[in-house]
Amino acid sequence: MGNLNLDVGVGVGTNETSGEKDLVSNEEGPIPEPHVGMEFESEEAAKEFYDQYAKRVGFIMRIDQCRRSEVDKRILSRRLSCNKQGFYPKAKEEFGPARKPRTSTREGCKAMMLVKVDRSGKWTVTRFVKDHTHPLIVSHHPPTPNAVDTKDKRIQELTTELEHQDRLCKLYRALLFTFMKNFEEQTELLSTKVEVVVNNIREFEPGIQKLSQNR
Repeated sequence: MGNLNLDVGVGVGTNETSGEKDLVSNEEGPIPEPHVGMEFESEEAAKEFYDQYAKRVGFIMRIDQCRRSEVDKRILSRRLSCNKQGFYPKAKEEFGPARKPRTSTREGCKAMMLVKVDRSGKWTVTRFVKDHTHPLIVSHHPPTPNAVDTKDKRIQELTTELEHQDRLCKLYRALLFTFMKNFEEQTELLSTKVEVVVNNIREFEPGIQKLSQNR
């Protein structure tokens, strides 16, 4: 990890920071270390911050699980992890010959940052696990896409696409709501006009009957 000194008394992969506002420094300048209570204007801002922090410290960020509202499906919380988080499931051998094990970048690392949105729309860090279970590699250049294995890249692509589809769904819901509102207003207006016509006919009905009788 070079000369970076990030120790604030956190157990490897298990403990959380208690809110110290340390700075991580290198040749590109200081960046604040995440801490519980740190706020961001949006989920994207939190992602961008943790990605920059990851590059400075020496790991690659993975956009991990999220929790959505059961009402409108909007994202309520997002977990940002190290790309070495978890383990790949072992290939089953019941069907066909055993496959050659693939080189895995997963090492069960528990380093992560969890952010949740509050009622005001702010995204707040509610949990931060600092230490990694593997050596950190600080590079003078940002990690290239080749540094992330294919599965991690696919996860990020699918996450981005899911968020894009989520925004489209919100837009379609808004358009549908507007359409239904306009439809109800037009239906009510038409009902009013029909009622006026019916009342006018009823007013002329006695006169029409008298004319018929005179003939």
